[in-house]
Amino acid sequence: MIQKLEMLLALAKTQHFGRAAELLGVTQPSLSSGIKQLEDQLGVKLVQRGSRFGGLTPEGQRALEWARRIVGDSRQLREEMRYSREGLSGHLRLAVIPTALTEAARLVSRFSRAHPNVSFSILSRSSAEILKLLENLDADAGVTYLDNEPLGRMVSTGLYRENYAVLCRSDHPFAAQTRVAWAALEGMSLSLLTPDMQNRRILNRNFAAHGLEPKSVVESNSTIVLVSHVIEAGALTVLPQPMAQFLAIGHDLRVIPLEDGALRPEVGLIAPHQEPYTPVFRSLLRVAREMAGEAN
Repeated sequence: MIQKLEMLLALAKTQHFGRAAELLGVTQPSLSSGIKQLEDQLGVKLVQRGSRFGGLTPEGQRALEWARRIVGDSRQLREEMRYSREGLSGHLRLAVIPTALTEAARLVSRFSRAHPNVSFSILSRSSAEILKLLENLDADAGVTYLDNEPLGRMVSTGLYRENYAVLCRSDHPFAAQTRVAWAALEGMSLSLLTPDMQNRRILNRNFAAHGLEPKSVVESNSTIVLVSHVIEAGALTVLPQPMAQFLAIGHDLRVIPLEDGALRPEVGLIAPHQEPYTPVFRSLLRVAREMAGEAN
């Protein structure tokens, strides 16, 4: 039955029989047959069928919730048995908000030094996308804001609170300053993340708290694009300080802290609340808590 529940998950994710079959590496007739067998086993219709996929029935939606739990538990069982055979090993998919990528890399590097047989995929995603990936079992854990998006039923541990800085070229008037006031950004040409990114919404609240309307000349969901525009056009960008310092390496740029009085959201590690946790995630959670304790 696990294989057929995986088919239901793929179909719900792709909303298309052909794409779901491709995702699972099976033929479309095999997928359709598997879904039909699952319906026969459960005694209910799960999928609205016509010339194309017509969505899940109410019973299908309920079955989808159970499928996520059962498939998740099945994967955890396999991880637990592998741990008993081989020790800590395997692969963990970590989805991370763009502004936390440097801190996530520190977390993974520290973990990997102690557990070299565990590999990682690190995906850059918005906070809303991270929650969706976790819900659909397409990521094992995330690094995201803890006090902005509703997290739902997640386990979490804080890693740090954001401090913001201005990134500018060395020939900018701000370059000689040791600290920049938020009010000084009024009318400045800024490169900022797109409004769908949680970090941008936090910055907007900080701007509004200081009576500012930011003049955004370039918007992107990539911090690389923002810094490139700073280098090429002499604009400014505002980023969490560790990210700004990392991106400034090798360039004639200055990282200048912004004054206090800003909202400082907490960023941390999250995963679906599903005990017992896999050995890999338990160990990652322990490393995250150690890092957070050192930062405080």
